[in-house]
Amino acid sequence: MKILKGKSAEYLRKEFPELAKKYWGMHIWARGYFVSTVDINSNVIENYVKEQAEEQVREEQLRLWKDNSE
Repeated sequence: MKILKGKSAEYLRKEFPELAKKYWGMHIWARGYFVSTVDINSNVIENYVKEQAEEQVREEQLRLWKDNSE
């Protein structure tokens, strides 16, 4: 998964160079990933994506708080 995320990030940087400045030094992928080989539906995926987004917001807020407190 690390290789897949790394290669896709390289592709995005090449395809959309204007994004490099906006996201410089930031992680664009969540740490986790979702894999399933059994019955899933759109609600399961939607909930997973929502939880990942909420976790990213919490991590970013914590990082900003730490940066501002130094």
